[in-house]
Amino acid sequence: MRSSYRLLIIDDDQSILNLLESYLTNNNYDVVCVTNSLDGLKLIESEENGFNLIITDLIMPEISGIGLISILKKEYPKIPIIAITGKGEEPEKLSMEARVDGILQKPFELAALETMITNILLG
Repeated sequence: MRSSYRLLIIDDDQSILNLLESYLTNNNYDVVCVTNSLDGLKLIESEENGFNLIITDLIMPEISGIGLISILKKEYPKIPIIAITGKGEEPEKLSMEARVDGILQKPFELAALETMITNILLG
């Protein structure tokens, strides 16, 4: 049972958050969702138990996903990060520069996301 794994999902698209939260909760993950990077950072800083993995969109208002990833890799280097994006010509290049642990181009298969999560957490 994977219910001990806590995931934080950050995306400015509420419909994507709803979909991912529903799917991952049904697959026994403890899921927390926020709609912007700033709220995500505040949550990470305030959570006693922390998160096992963070999933973030790359293109968001205010603090971009790339900016967020740079901060997280500096402040919380042990938390793995999966980047998801539907925009940009070279998301892989951007995410590699930010040192993410995985990237998925929207739209992606939910099973592909779960496989990536499992590989990162158990890998």
